[in-house]
Amino acid sequence: MNDTLTIALPKGRLAEQTLDILASSGYANEVEADSRQLIYTDTVNRITYLFVKPVDVVTYVKEGVCDLGVAGKDTIAEEDADIYELFDLGIGACYFAVAGPADLDFRSLATLRIATKYPKVATDYFQSSAQDLQIIKLNGSVELAPLIGLSDVIVDIVETGSTLRANNLAVLERMQPITARIIANKASYRRHYDAINQLIDRLNRRDTND
Repeated sequence: MNDTLTIALPKGRLAEQTLDILASSGYANEVEADSRQLIYTDTVNRITYLFVKPVDVVTYVKEGVCDLGVAGKDTIAEEDADIYELFDLGIGACYFAVAGPADLDFRSLATLRIATKYPKVATDYFQSSAQDLQIIKLNGSVELAPLIGLSDVIVDIVETGSTLRANNLAVLERMQPITARIIANKASYRRHYDAINQLIDRLNRRDTND
């Protein structure tokens, strides 16, 4: 039986931060985040690392191609996959927010039009509202939607708020915080229980020692 763990890492800045954390815990010392190489194997710890698009990490883990993955809570919440969420890495911090014109009382609208990349997150957040909801799925530049009348508000992730301010928009309501998490395929977690929990234990000890 293959006893090597496979971990999906998101390409980009989050990969660099994740690898710093793993390296400080004795893992992934020879993995280069800025390389074009997509697959690395750590023969000492018996771990294979795959670099994938951030939005695809959950899919790789859910389908069992990877045993573990590092994904933002935003992607996890939107995908709502049948996986385990094991550890909060505390990096990539931002938050979900409802945003729009600063003077808009969006809760008073009978029908609320929401533009978002995260239709499930938006729907779940407003599920107890008495308002009629119109969810408009966009893949980019959601800030444009309220400026041209496509929506009343947007639901999006906010880090510094600079893009909102540049477009004369404001955070109207904070929804939930977001950080990067380690997730696991459920079958893989049972199959590689000892190796996975050793990794999590090392990460926990690192947090304690920081």
